[in-house]
Amino acid sequence: MEDLKPRPANSSPLTPIGFLERAATIYGDSPSIIYAHTTYTWSHTHRRCLQLASSLSSIGIQRGHVVSVISPNTPPMYELHFAVPMTGAILNTINTRLDARTISILLCHSESKLIFVDQAFCNLIHNALDLFPPEVNRPMLVLIADDAVAEESSSSVLIEGNFVGSYEEMIRKGDSDFRWIRPASEWDPISLNYTSGTTSSPKGVVHCHRGSFIITMDMLLEWGVPKQSVYLWTLPMFHANGWSFSWGMAAVGGTNICIRKFDATLVYSLIRRHHVTHLCGAPVVLNMLTNSPDIRPLDWPVKILTAGAPVPATILFRIESLGFEVTHGYGLTETGGTVVCCSWKAEWDQLPAVERARLKSRQGVRTVATPAVDVVDLETGESVARDGLSMGEVVLKVGSLMLGYFKDLEATAKSMTEEGWFFTGDVGVMHPDGYLEIKDRSKDVIISGGENLSSVEVESILYTNPTVNEAAVVARPHEFWGETPCAFVSLREGLTEQPTEEEIIEYCKGKLPRFMAPKTVVFMTELPKTSTGKIQKYLLKEMAMSMGPP
Repeated sequence: MEDLKPRPANSSPLTPIGFLERAATIYGDSPSIIYAHTTYTWSHTHRRCLQLASSLSSIGIQRGHVVSVISPNTPPMYELHFAVPMTGAILNTINTRLDARTISILLCHSESKLIFVDQAFCNLIHNALDLFPPEVNRPMLVLIADDAVAEESSSSVLIEGNFVGSYEEMIRKGDSDFRWIRPASEWDPISLNYTSGTTSSPKGVVHCHRGSFIITMDMLLEWGVPKQSVYLWTLPMFHANGWSFSWGMAAVGGTNICIRKFDATLVYSLIRRHHVTHLCGAPVVLNMLTNSPDIRPLDWPVKILTAGAPVPATILFRIESLGFEVTHGYGLTETGGTVVCCSWKAEWDQLPAVERARLKSRQGVRTVATPAVDVVDLETGESVARDGLSMGEVVLKVGSLMLGYFKDLEATAKSMTEEGWFFTGDVGVMHPDGYLEIKDRSKDVIISGGENLSSVEVESILYTNPTVNEAAVVARPHEFWGETPCAFVSLREGLTEQPTEEEIIEYCKGKLPRFMAPKTVVFMTELPKTSTGKIQKYLLKEMAMSMGPP
């Protein structure tokens, strides 16, 4: 058999872009995208993507070029996930919550050739381009007009720059018979995503067609997404390409319900109007859904996939009592989606609700396309004991792992070993049943009096306090202990009496070892978050550091 080798007929490059053509063939008359008063079918979406790819090619976009987009979850944002790779180019989705300085740095770093700009972000991009060094070529610009923001005067400011037209003009001018450019190799890049920067400055993560194909299929299988599901876009598509569901919905011929921003009242309305079956979101989204004034139990189960940060068991208990079915997963921008899932066992259904929520708050086991997951000692590199207590760094072997960090070979090499492991920077434990639980980012572990202290564990206790809405715990310098836990807390709305700092501390002392209880509590109206709902602990750390020792 050693003479049987890969050849063109048995090694066609894997790519998720082909899902669209298949969807148009099978589900051509079924709705693909619903947005406000606009509805497209899969035939429409296929044709529009080909026309857009044709126009992009005609203005010089080609294999290897980076094309950026800054937009909320609208039809153009969805279509660009197919149209840009159809030209051989690489899609770069920009986080809409970033400031002009950061966006300017990312655009220069990515060497973007063209930016699609939703009109609500014209001023932001204008300011970002003003910060370009004079020797750097500015990208071409295409305006995405939207009736939903047309009345906002702040959105109508024109950008000085090389406009090549509007989004809909490019579609009208394009050729619907355009032969899209298939990847020469499945290792060709398809996307460039910058990490959300919760711990440091963002890094450019490059994914290939093969990895994106694998994670898309893996996510659909793990979550059990049926054909023609109705998916509500509560997760930003600029976050790891919507955890691959931008391509996944085409694979199953589903319906994409697009919204410009998350609003709990709107979400409940759309769930009922369109009979939504699936949605994704960080734990903050679950928290907002449980705090909405429009809460009433759902008329049918709606599946939620949550990841991005450990989920407090209290929030899981509250969201599932409303009729949502939660699947908890774990992944990174570098893996393209969730590669560890808390796969549910039927016998757990018999357990009390609180115990079910505790089990589900764990991240879980590897998905079928993830060859291995382990937790290793930070010093010896050996696997830690499977006792649910011994902490170490989470390492992965993943079929969908990034090609690497753009223009950063050192960071790429540092994150991967020759044995095939990817070092996540997350600290976790492995339970006796083989289920993983994330305890912290390695940078967020608090060392108090020589004891390693998990901030996530303290946060989970804070979330059980009925007055607490959001909580984050970071290290504050201490002259004797080195570091002590400092809790930043926002309170639930409508409280008749607000707790004091001492009351919060005493509450934690009643449920934790004394050394783990916060020594400081800072009340805030809202905790700073990234666009994907992760609390920006590095900002809170800076605040705690500036406070100095107590």
